[in-house]
Amino acid sequence: MTLKGRTALVTGSMQGIGLAIATRLAQDGARIVLHDVAETAQAHAALSSVCQAGAPEAIYVMRDLRHSAEIDALMAEAIGWQGGLDIVVNNAGIQYTAAIVDMPPQSWDAILAINLSAAFHTMRLALPGMVSRGYGRIVNIASVHGLVASAQKGPYVAAKFGLVGLTRVAALECAAVGSIETGGVTANCIAPGWTETALIQPQIMARAQAHGGDRAAGIKELLQEKQPSHRMSAPSEIGEVAAMLCQPWAHNINGITLPVDGGWTAQ
Repeated sequence: MTLKGRTALVTGSMQGIGLAIATRLAQDGARIVLHDVAETAQAHAALSSVCQAGAPEAIYVMRDLRHSAEIDALMAEAIGWQGGLDIVVNNAGIQYTAAIVDMPPQSWDAILAINLSAAFHTMRLALPGMVSRGYGRIVNIASVHGLVASAQKGPYVAAKFGLVGLTRVAALECAAVGSIETGGVTANCIAPGWTETALIQPQIMARAQAHGGDRAAGIKELLQEKQPSHRMSAPSEIGEVAAMLCQPWAHNINGITLPVDGGWTAQ
């Protein structure tokens, strides 16, 4: 229970990578603040999952990260719950694909707001408490698209590249805070490649149908262009990486962007 007594906020944590990270942090004993825009039944299921995993306490806060006032309210509730946040995982994100010339301006604005600006606001509000206590962990879920580009994903790539840069700035600004004993304050990114979540199931099924319903063949075809392993990551694997970065011993892992991408960015 290496995170016992710590409080963690995970944005976008009703399913997929976000819920997997929250569950893994709960296994290490952290109190969990779940966030999303989900309805009551899904929220109850997620709360049950993290409590069964080991979280001594957990709450759910529903806020729309497109609006800075909503983020202020989220952070006020999350910080006020236990008197501070020790861990912030910025996982919430949205996607819309189109060429730059066809991209609706409102999609650009929404993707930049949720995928990048929201992380700035949560960090801005959480870091002072982390600095004062000498321990804090910012874990930003970027993407391989924070390191390499793909066509049709202009705002998403711009946001993820921006998130990588913002995280490096936070790492430098907090690098000398705390000590080995307190654990220091760090900021890092995880950059997943293809990860098996509900969002990509339609793409998998479409490829599988082209192979007579062979799901494995569909996944291989989907991944073969960019992910050399031809294997997806499970959300739980991203959870393991996040938990590692949050450990007190990880005080000198700072400012990195760690790909979990089957070799995609090695090419």
